[in-house]
Amino acid sequence: MREPHDLLPRLGAFARLLHDAGLEAGPRRLTDATRALGFIDLKQQDDFRNALRSVFVSRKEDIPTFEAAFDIFWARSDAPDNTGVPGARGRTLPLSPDRAKAWADALRMNRLEPDREQESKEFPAGSSGYSAEELLRQKDFDEMTWQEMEQVRRLFEQSPWRLTERRTRRLRPARSGRIDLRRSARHAIRSSGEIMTLFHRRPRVRRRPLVLICDVSGSMERYSRLLMIFAHAIARREDLEAFVFSTRLTRITRLLRHRDLDHTLESVSKVVHDFSGGTRIGNAIGEFNRRWARRVLGHGAVVIIVSDGWDRGDPEQLSVELRRLRRSAHRLIWLNPLLGSAGYQPLTRGMAAALPHADDFLAAHNVQALDDLGRLLSSLDSR
Repeated sequence: MREPHDLLPRLGAFARLLHDAGLEAGPRRLTDATRALGFIDLKQQDDFRNALRSVFVSRKEDIPTFEAAFDIFWARSDAPDNTGVPGARGRTLPLSPDRAKAWADALRMNRLEPDREQESKEFPAGSSGYSAEELLRQKDFDEMTWQEMEQVRRLFEQSPWRLTERRTRRLRPARSGRIDLRRSARHAIRSSGEIMTLFHRRPRVRRRPLVLICDVSGSMERYSRLLMIFAHAIARREDLEAFVFSTRLTRITRLLRHRDLDHTLESVSKVVHDFSGGTRIGNAIGEFNRRWARRVLGHGAVVIIVSDGWDRGDPEQLSVELRRLRRSAHRLIWLNPLLGSAGYQPLTRGMAAALPHADDFLAAHNVQALDDLGRLLSSLDSR
């Protein structure tokens, strides 16, 4: 173990190694680690290891990576060389080849030359091109810790979402556009019937309404919470109608209007009694068409269905109901969280029946995918 006076720079370098290995090790975690070490005896290596593990490890799956990184980084100078991608005790440290070589060279050199100033200069800098926020945007919702979900919540609130505007049949006064004969003639009465000024008018524009129909069945359980956070963030700034379904359809529009997110999530969990149940997509879409379509699909609404396509209902019924829904909507978008998985193909009965009726088939497995959806919605035709 190193002396306390040179511990802080080495702790920062250890955090960079964990970051390169895929663990969350940003400034906040580093600050917490520094505080945690103030409560232990630094000469007790087991206490030292446990203190750092309690800070940098958030999931059970991260323990082997942390242990390998700890054994590699804090190995004694007289210990056998165990740097590189393979970790100590048979574990594997997931580093890219170039990063593994850089760390191996740096750690080997610093064991031979344990000079304090040399150490702080020789450790590899953080990976270039990827900030913590960028990595979080690319991370699958299914792999996120609770703390990362809170960060995603703030990203959703800051996302530059703005639905495209549409032209309406109503007209408004304008400086250019078609001539408003009625207004021009009315104004001419004041000048003995001579038209001295021509007035113009243009069509009014309104934001397109958005309808979100989200699957909260058992197969979507790992994504449901973040999708509700996403819906709450959009409801704060857009004209949103939101529904969730498993075996039946439930409208949650009013619940999403509450400013406090935690209160909203608690209310939704109480109102929706079939969370993590079976999936009958055709029945849910049919109920929407019968009860809600005429109320919420006016004014060029965009409909977004979020589901993985696992369906226990009749595929023919799903196809019929989606065809009916497609005729009433300006655009029908299907989001599937599984589309972001490598090698995924939409071969389930539900997805096979739904794809012919969807204008867009997009992923919804991370923040970046939902940002791409936002850019698509902002670029829709205004007509």
